[in-house]
Amino acid sequence: MKNSVNRRILVVEDDRHIAEGLRLNLALKGYESQIALDGITALRLWKEWNPGLIVLDIMLPQIDGLTVLRNIRLENERLPILILSARGEPEQRVEGLALGADDYLAKPFNLDEFLLRVERLLSRTARDRDGEGEAVHGTYAFGGNLIDFDRFKATCREGEISLTEQEVKLLKLFVANRGKPLTRREILEVGWGYTGDTPTRTVDNFVMRFRKYFEDNAREPVFFKSLRSIGYIFDHEG
Repeated sequence: MKNSVNRRILVVEDDRHIAEGLRLNLALKGYESQIALDGITALRLWKEWNPGLIVLDIMLPQIDGLTVLRNIRLENERLPILILSARGEPEQRVEGLALGADDYLAKPFNLDEFLLRVERLLSRTARDRDGEGEAVHGTYAFGGNLIDFDRFKATCREGEISLTEQEVKLLKLFVANRGKPLTRREILEVGWGYTGDTPTRTVDNFVMRFRKYFEDNAREPVFFKSLRSIGYIFDHEG
């Protein structure tokens, strides 16, 4: 079974001393690992390096660990993610698990317990998946519209249209958070991975495009609604 396990582990931890200690101990167990000291690097290495498991701190520079988690879960629902954080309160654990983490270990932690959790997460994933574990998002229907996330297509009042990769990513974000307000900052952080160089107007432009695609009257939206001084909400019960 071990031959089928992707033994690459991405350690996302801004404390270099802790990160190097984890990498050393993982290497002693036969794992290959890389370190990301901030959220931006974590997202880049996740896409470029294709790890089999991510060990994720929450309090990170640039973008926090929960935003990294949400970003990954829009595209991959099966990649095992172990949160390793000093924020060990029950509400923090619940939030992390609710957003899609597979396990949560609070600092300070027992090294043997950490290594055991890593081994079990990788073994379970190898049993449960076929291939590399990419998420199958399928289709989503609302108000006479149909989004096909796999084919990057949508059927709407204009007929069948092609969707860009960024449009699909943002639509996944809205659908995953249907009925929940999303601030422009949240949309930027999850949709683009960083807020620094991306103006909030970019979000508005994409929402205007979605209204043109999916609303009967773009001036009086039913699904993609504005929330004054906040952002937007996708209002539909799936």
